[in-house]
Amino acid sequence: MNDRLFICISLVLLSLTGFAQSNVDLENEYLKLQWTKTAQGYRLNQLILKDGQHADSVVNTLGEYTILYSKDVPDTSSPNGQAYQINLFKAYPHNLKMWKEALQPVPLNTAGNPISFFPEKVDRVGGKLRFKQDTDVLSLESLWQLDSSAKDILVEIRLTAKKAGYYAIASPTLYPIEEQHLKWAILPGYFQGKKLEPNLMLAYGYGQGIPAKPVIVRERVASTLAPLVQQLNGLSLAVIPAPGTGRDPWESDTITQRKWRLGLSLMNRTGQLSPTLYHPVLGEDSSYMHAGEQRIFRFRYALNTDNWFALYKHAVYDIYRFKDFLALKNTNESLTHRIGAMVDYLKNKSTSLWNTYDYQGLKIGAQAYLGPIAGSDRDAVKNSDYGAMWMTAKLSGDMVLQKERLPYARNFKLVQQQQDTGFFQGAAIGQYYLWKGKRFTEEWGDYVEPIALTYYTMIDLGNILLYQPQDVELLKRLRAGGDKLLDWQKADGRWEVAYDRKTTHPVFKELTDRRPTFYGLVVAYRLLGDKKYLEGAKKGADWLMEEAVNKGSFLGVCGDVRFAPDFATGQTAQAFLDLYDITKKEAYLNAAIETARLYTTSIYTHPIPSKTNKHVKGTEWKDWQISQVGLSFEHGGIFGSANVSGPILLASHAGMFVRMFELTKDSIFIDMARAAAWGRDAFVDPASHVASYYWSTMNAGPGPFPHHAWWQIGWIMDYLLSEASLRTNQLIAFPRGFLTPKVGPHQPYGFATGSLFNEEVELHLPKKTIRLTNEKIDYFCAKGIANDTYYVVLMNNSTEDQQIELTTDGLYEHKLGKPTGKLVLLDQTGVVLRKRAQIENKIAMHIPAYGLRVVKLD
Repeated sequence: MNDRLFICISLVLLSLTGFAQSNVDLENEYLKLQWTKTAQGYRLNQLILKDGQHADSVVNTLGEYTILYSKDVPDTSSPNGQAYQINLFKAYPHNLKMWKEALQPVPLNTAGNPISFFPEKVDRVGGKLRFKQDTDVLSLESLWQLDSSAKDILVEIRLTAKKAGYYAIASPTLYPIEEQHLKWAILPGYFQGKKLEPNLMLAYGYGQGIPAKPVIVRERVASTLAPLVQQLNGLSLAVIPAPGTGRDPWESDTITQRKWRLGLSLMNRTGQLSPTLYHPVLGEDSSYMHAGEQRIFRFRYALNTDNWFALYKHAVYDIYRFKDFLALKNTNESLTHRIGAMVDYLKNKSTSLWNTYDYQGLKIGAQAYLGPIAGSDRDAVKNSDYGAMWMTAKLSGDMVLQKERLPYARNFKLVQQQQDTGFFQGAAIGQYYLWKGKRFTEEWGDYVEPIALTYYTMIDLGNILLYQPQDVELLKRLRAGGDKLLDWQKADGRWEVAYDRKTTHPVFKELTDRRPTFYGLVVAYRLLGDKKYLEGAKKGADWLMEEAVNKGSFLGVCGDVRFAPDFATGQTAQAFLDLYDITKKEAYLNAAIETARLYTTSIYTHPIPSKTNKHVKGTEWKDWQISQVGLSFEHGGIFGSANVSGPILLASHAGMFVRMFELTKDSIFIDMARAAAWGRDAFVDPASHVASYYWSTMNAGPGPFPHHAWWQIGWIMDYLLSEASLRTNQLIAFPRGFLTPKVGPHQPYGFATGSLFNEEVELHLPKKTIRLTNEKIDYFCAKGIANDTYYVVLMNNSTEDQQIELTTDGLYEHKLGKPTGKLVLLDQTGVVLRKRAQIENKIAMHIPAYGLRVVKLD
């Protein structure tokens, strides 16, 4: 009897002991993970997110590991044929090369032999779990622990090769997501959407939906290293590599943009929807291993039940420390001083490459464009930012601009619009004028785009008319353009991408015009007042809201890269915001904010900037000074310019992001605006004070694009005036003009008076009458209308308090002789801080971090 009882108790104890060994877990106040020993190995059995009294249990947990192995170097051939639509890129040699590169076995995730398993052993090391697995090819250990401050799981995988060859470590699949449960997925910089898209060209190439293949992309265009999937129940999962895992685009003294150290995907190798990282990448840097060599891969899984944007910001701020970047910035030349220098550069006929030509009985003027244009013989000319041109001429009162530039730039605009009867009457017939061939043309083909009509007729004419509203001929041309836009608009509100110049048939029919073409009708309504234009604008906006914003599917405007997604997405946000200002329809405001959120994923947030010394063309710079962080790309995705050249220095979005911060109070907008604008001296050409366009050229200046200086004046003024409005709670505010064609959402000012502490004022650009001792301080000036007053608005564009001395040299442009009245120093609310009689022309002051002060001169 006792023996029988002893046997029963022993069996129970053995059973309990066996159960304890077959289940292991990690748990804290945020998460609980449990693995169960199965015949295959330790499988993730339970994943629970805890939120106070509420808990979410993840279904379909897995925890499967995959290692890719290839004895030989992976194949680098790419497929041919209609299935991959290679023929569509034949006229675009640079894009074709990148498209073919993206179709090789490694990026298509068909290379190598996948070794998949659940680990066979586990033990506990302090608060961590250590899993182990041995195969005939490799030995693996992985350490798992929970982050004490977030819903993150920290993982370190250590792989030891047993056989020589190429290896890639994939982050294990926590759980696969069924497509029917997908709410949103995004791989920042490449693609996003609500569904899997079988058309590889649309999803993989244009970012319109999630590729239905487990493609692996490079970190070089992944703006934030956080592939992310959100389910319909709100559960979101991102996989984020430890900082330093991805490539550094400028490791020491030369560009290293093309290195591939980190692969990112929204699927695992088997095609299940699950954010996945690969390090190293098969066949790439550090992937070859001799027997006995080790590789270590550190990353984290981040989960929440809020929304994708909150999880994305967790990666941006908490892991890659985006906000710390602002504290590193130390500006050598203020943005304001750059504006003054660039005005001089643009007035000089030689440096600006300005020329005039006789065309159809008119004298037209434009700047040389020495970049590649289809059909050109180095004879292309163009004008870029008409709003900035007219704004600068008005604010400065400069006679060279007013008499020798603007009239001929206006004439250029007249002949750019077709007047002959026919299909294209009223349309803009090309961005560029080829002066040898005496014809207008588009960037990369003989076609006409409806959005070009919005840009180069409606917006440009509209911005001119804000400054010279009585120009009857321009008003007539604007109406012709608006009527043509309505004529071309489809019943559902959209437009074609383009029409063939000869046949008038639609071209690029495989693409849809997911761009703010409707904005041309917004311009027409604001200036002409005819409600038919407003109705057309709303119809176009409604279509774009449903088909682009809600789906995350956008199209670019750069014809030379076949319309890869670009800065037009940021422009779309401002277009909706402007339409909201007219209609007060909440849907447009929401669309503007959502598009702006999506556009933040076009901003680089890695690698973490540091004070490490680096060298550019023999000059030493700190890493933070040449960092990509905070910059947007011209166009991203698989075949955009960011693949080779990195981002651009043109920060057209900065002002719009400031406005979005005013609306939402979401700090990512203001931090990204400032990160783009401040302290970019390493990219500014000392001679012209024009910043380089592409990051990769560092401080090469305007190069073959002298017209870029106008864009830079335009975005800087928009940013500074938007900051002034923000910092004074709109006590300093000026009306904005229309969007800038092509490059983004910045808008001109100065065509109408504004308000400064309840006084009506007009903007003014002083020449050399204002001097500051601190380049971290930006400023602009304004003249009182009713009173004989002059204002200098000063902003501290740094994270630290600043001391400055302001000198006013007579302000001869405002009033002859020295100011004889009082000098008053005001804070950002208009409260008087100091007042004194005007005896000297100097005043010292303290401006707090992010602060604003106003000097008032009577």
